[in-house]
Amino acid sequence: MNFSAITTILFDLDGTLLPLDLDAFMHGYFDLFGKHCASLGYDVEKAIEGLFAGMKAMLFESDGSSTNKERFDRSFSSASGIESESFNARFASFYDGAFNQLEIAATRSERAIAVVKYLNDKGYELVLATAPLFPWQATHARLRWAGLDPTLFKTITTYEHCRYTKPHLSYYQNLLTEIERPVDRCLMVGNDVEEDMVVQELGMSAYLVTDCLINRKEAPIEGLQRGSLDDFHHFCKEYL
Repeated sequence: MNFSAITTILFDLDGTLLPLDLDAFMHGYFDLFGKHCASLGYDVEKAIEGLFAGMKAMLFESDGSSTNKERFDRSFSSASGIESESFNARFASFYDGAFNQLEIAATRSERAIAVVKYLNDKGYELVLATAPLFPWQATHARLRWAGLDPTLFKTITTYEHCRYTKPHLSYYQNLLTEIERPVDRCLMVGNDVEEDMVVQELGMSAYLVTDCLINRKEAPIEGLQRGSLDDFHHFCKEYL
């Protein structure tokens, strides 16, 4: 495969640049979300119900007419009876405080830091193509856990401006439009076979990082360019 045309590297975050125990992270998130809601005087059961409804709307109800945040807010309010605008304003401090307790579910990877530095030094354009299910504060926090500066990335996908999420092809198509790059100039690097490797359907090159491999449907991966993050670092030095 010829990688000489590549100018832009799209990175997934969780499980790729940031090794993460996803189950521990999500269970911890729901627990801390509930505790913070209680501290603000909200009915925890209703707030959790709203959270699940909002996440479901982001994942399964997109027609491109609204951002993920807008769909989340509508569904959250409808399911919980809590007005989303005032809730968001009061809840915002969570991501600067209690949310960071979840760093215990993550492991900083010096190899990830080295890979990003290498590609940045070589002049590649870097994009953080993480599933846009969280506010920007939560994504920037996870980048800090990974030891990475958000300013290294031309674009970071968050729920405020994305209208789809993974594995919708429209998520990637909209992202390519935003960064004004053709598909053959981009390489997607991620650990999720379904959510990240789907870019190949668009004609984009991809590299599957296997350290925290996710393959829910047990799809065959023998034909994929793949390896550990350490292997990817060597791949970069040879081909990029």
